[in-house]
Amino acid sequence: MRASPLALLLTAVLIAGCGGHGKSAKSNGEASKPPGRVLADARAAASSASSVHVSGRIVAGGTPITLDLDIANGKGAKGSMAPGGLQFDLVQIGDAAYIRGTDAFWQHYAGAGIAQLLHSRWVKVSTSEPRFRILAPLTSISLLFDKVAASHGKLTNEGTKSYEGQQVVEIRDTSHQNRLYVAATGKPFPMAIVVGEKSQSGTVTLGSWNKSVSLTAPKGAIDISKLGG
Repeated sequence: MRASPLALLLTAVLIAGCGGHGKSAKSNGEASKPPGRVLADARAAASSASSVHVSGRIVAGGTPITLDLDIANGKGAKGSMAPGGLQFDLVQIGDAAYIRGTDAFWQHYAGAGIAQLLHSRWVKVSTSEPRFRILAPLTSISLLFDKVAASHGKLTNEGTKSYEGQQVVEIRDTSHQNRLYVAATGKPFPMAIVVGEKSQSGTVTLGSWNKSVSLTAPKGAIDISKLGG
């Protein structure tokens, strides 16, 4: 499982908390399956979910990237992200994305003048525009999963392990030393992906599968197209 740091974050689809299954629950049989089959089962489970909570931190080239998002499959997402410590809040509904950055965020990406103008304000952008297209996968769990799982080396099924107090099946990418944890009981939701490469490291996790996510467009958002941006 190999992807760019930002893709790993946006595609936190690989990482999910299954929740509600104790150690005594009956095995779902994933521990005895070929690794490719487990990966496919995890993708199917994640893709069928109506929502998921994604959080994590990846360090790439010495730069930390964090995120904390609730994703409503096929509808949108809300939460926050912080590339290089420059945090912004996000609400995405369909093709429309609303961003509220910190002063430091706007100063870095748009300059002091724009930062002053947009202080504590929401900005509306379209994910159909090339520069904001990277946000589009946040509305599709299956697309996020595909972005993360599209490229990987040799996979091995390491069997049942304990992760964060829950029984999981560990799928290891021996070429890149990354690990995918999939629930070993109940529906085989992906639980976490741990990145252990030289160029990047970190963990992204998900939970709260299928819980209700309310998405509301912020009032008074500035349409960035009207700023000539």
